[in-house]
Formats: sequence, structure tokens, C-alpha cells
Amino acid sequence: MTHQNDDLPQTFIRFTEKFPELRRAHEEIAKFADQAGPLDRRQCELIKMGICMGAGLESAFRSHVRRAREHGATTTEIEQTVLLAMTTIGFPRTSAAWQWTWKQIEHDGGEE
Repeated sequence: MTHQNDDLPQTFIRFTEKFPELRRAHEEIAKFADQAGPLDRRQCELIKMGICMGAGLESAFRSHVRRAREHGATTTEIEQTVLLAMTTIGFPRTSAAWQWTWKQIEHDGGEE
């Protein structure tokens, strides 16, 4: 679960540099949750995208888009994850997440 610092938001980096014990605890909780059931990393990242959409967390959402792609999620799977939010969180947040998705995909070098 440890990530390169250049993959993380600067606020998170500064916060966890000041409180490294909290970062370690956060990573342990995340590791436990990731291993608590049968979902694979790709599925977990797609689900976390949905959580971030509902909460309106752009930087976290984009991070999970990147990670979902790293773990084999296709553009079509990522798009469906965004579209599934439409009837639950509404058009404004869904269209914002659509924009965040493509911002991240383009940042990462485009579709594969």
C-alpha cells in the first residue's frame, strides 16, 4: 500500500511527514481492509472511485482512477463505474467525476 510520494497529494504528504505514525496506521488499516474479503485490487479501486464520487473528493478519485488502471481496469470499466453513480448521486457529481476521469487518463498518457 506504500506509494511513491509523487503519486500522492501534497497536503497528504506534508500531513503524514509531520505525523508518520498516523500514516503507518492508515496504511495498516487500508491493507487490512484490502485483504478482508474476496475482492481483487482492481475491484477495490473501482469501488473506492464510487465512494470518492459520492463524497466529491477529486484528488482521491483521480488517485483511484490511476490505481484502478494500474491494476488492470479498462477504460470501459472506469466509465461504467462513473455512469453507475448517475441515479444515486445525480448528474452534477457524475459529470464532474467524468471530467476528473479524463483529466487523470490524459495526465497518465491517454487510453491504453
